[in-house]
Parts: sequence; C-alpha cells; structure tokens
Amino acid sequence: MAYEFKFVRTVEFSETDMAGIVHFSNYCKYMEAAEHRFFRSIGYSIVADQTGPRVGWPRVHVEFDYKKPLRFEDEIEIHLLVARLRSKSITYKFRITKLNGSHPELAATGELIVVCVSLTDDGAMKACMIPKDFAAKIEIAPAALLED
Repeated sequence: MAYEFKFVRTVEFSETDMAGIVHFSNYCKYMEAAEHRFFRSIGYSIVADQTGPRVGWPRVHVEFDYKKPLRFEDEIEIHLLVARLRSKSITYKFRITKLNGSHPELAATGELIVVCVSLTDDGAMKACMIPKDFAAKIEIAPAALLED
C-alpha cells in the first residue's frame, strides 16, 4: 500500500513572475502533477477508465504556506503524503523543497482535499464512495511523516 510519492523537477522560466520568483498559482500545478503521478504509481489514472465506474476527483480545499521563494532553474522536490483517507475524500499534505544549494530548503507546504464523485452522462456530479480497489492500494502516512 502507498502513502507517499516524490518527484523532482526544474522550475521553468514561464513559471516565474516579473520579480523572478515562481508565481503562487504554479504551486497548485506542482501539487496536481504529484497527485497524478501518485495515481499512476498505484496503477490508476486521474481520468476515469471508461470500462469502470465513472468517477472524478474535484478539489474542495487547497492551501499553501510559502517559506522560501523559488526561482528559474531551481531543482525542486514535490513530496505528496496521504494525510487522511475517508470513505469519500482524500486529504494530501505536500512539501516542496528546493534541492540546489548546499542543503535542501523547505520552500512551501500545502494541503489538498479531493472528493470522489460519480459522473453522469449529463455532467452531473454526486459524492460517492471511493472505489474499493483504489482505496485498498493507499493508506495514511505515518504520523511522524505528517508533522511539519
């Protein structure tokens, strides 16, 4: 069972603002990229398989605390942790760490809550139970890892 996922990437020039630092909105993109990679790491896609139940994962809460600015060409690690797993929702905690330099520096922490919803042909959504086969592959991260 999985409770975390990490990946490393480089900050692109297009992600920075006029002050030369990463624009705050890009942290949501980093978080979402980690979530999608996490799904793939356990054999799923964030996009519902047409052969299984049609479910989606809308975001119901997002927050960030910014600690250090990130700049163009910084190498960063995005670390996802499963903080809570409920019958219809998942809460992820994130740490974004700047890797270049003499030692890693925590740049931001965040939280994302997603709800599992069933999708109808007319586009309506209704909260539903997380599919059992998916829920069976994830678990809550150890408390020591979730501490800030």
